[in-house]
Amino acid sequence: MIYSLVRPLLFCLDPETAHRLTLGGLRSLGRLGLIPAAAPAPVECERTVMGIRFPNPVGLAAGLDKNGEYIDALARLGFGFIEIGTVTPRPQPGNPRPRVFRLPAARAVINRLGFNNLGVDRLVENVKRARYRGVLGINIGKNFDTPLERAADDYVACLRKVYPVAGYVTVNISSPNTQDLRRLQGAAELDALLSTLKAEQRALAGRHGRAVPLAVKIAPDLDRAQIEAIAASLRKHAVDAVIATNTTVEREVVAGLPHGREAGGLSGAPLAARATSVVRELAQALGGTLPVIGAGGIMTGAGAREKVAVGASLVQLYTGLIYRGPALIRECVAALCGDAAAP
Repeated sequence: MIYSLVRPLLFCLDPETAHRLTLGGLRSLGRLGLIPAAAPAPVECERTVMGIRFPNPVGLAAGLDKNGEYIDALARLGFGFIEIGTVTPRPQPGNPRPRVFRLPAARAVINRLGFNNLGVDRLVENVKRARYRGVLGINIGKNFDTPLERAADDYVACLRKVYPVAGYVTVNISSPNTQDLRRLQGAAELDALLSTLKAEQRALAGRHGRAVPLAVKIAPDLDRAQIEAIAASLRKHAVDAVIATNTTVEREVVAGLPHGREAGGLSGAPLAARATSVVRELAQALGGTLPVIGAGGIMTGAGAREKVAVGASLVQLYTGLIYRGPALIRECVAALCGDAAAP
């Protein structure tokens, strides 16, 4: 209710300014005790995925809290898990502004942020300061000026830094806003990257005495043959999970709308059908050998239920929160957990 009153004011602001004010306000209210913690989901909501117990299957997607600055505030909203990042080894400013555009008529957002973040060392410091003890995913990427043939070095550097503080680590090879990054989804490139990262994961598990699962986040702009090739590589290297999907570069649905032709990744309602299709095809290709986390265009509880129906074990939200606010979290938990979880 409160968010529905505030949203028109936020939508009058530049999207990045509104984003910063919203998260800053949420953190301040939380510190003052003015945001009551969400009621725990019933036991029926628990899911065990990647060997991790999730108190409910509805998580926050990477991108909203890139530097891990708002973990405790976000934790009060009722997520079953939180994913922060994408983080890179070195700080970088991202692409020039303006770089985020709302398309309210389509309940969508286009962004070309370009992995803007304060670097992995700052993120790790923020995680260590947070009081949150739930499931925390950390999404890692490469710096924009690292040549693609050296991309594995950046992912390994990030993996080593975040491993001690992460519940799981996501390898982002699917953002459309870092030049050539999606080439890492190619068969040869993905095989080489996963071979390196899995070897590092095993070494880190021995060093730290605990196994931190490794997930890979893929794009929606893939055909069936590409999805099957990715699935084969994920199985071959015993990756722990796959997140489907990132944003899309397709524009057909929003072409006639203001900002509809802006460069970047499109998220929100127009992505839903394609993301669900990728989840379905990926789950079929994997045959249950590893879990799929469904993301992309979830704007309602029914949308979350649709992702699970075609093979997702967990779901993640982002753009839907911009249009619906925290009520979307409760709605999705209720939709996936039955009447016992209804508010």
